[in-house]
Amino acid sequence: MSEETETTENKRTRARTPNNKTTTGFRISDVLWAELQPLLPVHVNTHRFGGGRPRVPDRKCADAIFYVMRTGCQWKALDRTDLCPGSTAHDRFQQWVEEEVFLSLWKKGVERFDELKGIEWDWLSMNGSMTKAPLSSEDTGSNPTDRGKKGGETQSADRRARDSHRFSHRRSESARHENGA
Repeated sequence: MSEETETTENKRTRARTPNNKTTTGFRISDVLWAELQPLLPVHVNTHRFGGGRPRVPDRKCADAIFYVMRTGCQWKALDRTDLCPGSTAHDRFQQWVEEEVFLSLWKKGVERFDELKGIEWDWLSMNGSMTKAPLSSEDTGSNPTDRGKKGGETQSADRRARDSHRFSHRRSESARHENGA
């Protein structure tokens, strides 16, 4: 037994690289968490026996979600951090979006900013355009990859319709066999 212990202890030849504190050290502030926590939906355990895998705390998921929003990294990149698994953070993000948690947080932020600095609600501007794109025409294809082709030159997605001329002799042969000719 002592030989097995020695071999497992000696497998690692160098020390493990510590997590990068710039990326994994990001946490939301206690002030932001105090504003966010009351907006979160109450979790109901749906496991049929009341058990199941322990739920990742909302605070850890919030840290991961805001990390992704802040850095723009992919959800699966969270698996390499000490925040929480990417799939868990993404599932919680989708649930919170559906429950309008972030919309409510944004509204509270706007209200708080209005209290602190003031927003001039009398003067607001909105920019938008409701015109047709300047380079579009009737001749362009419906698919973005067909933009350089004329409208009639685009290929049909239905292979049978597109290749009917290539296989027309096969149809006539099968029709002859059915008629007994």
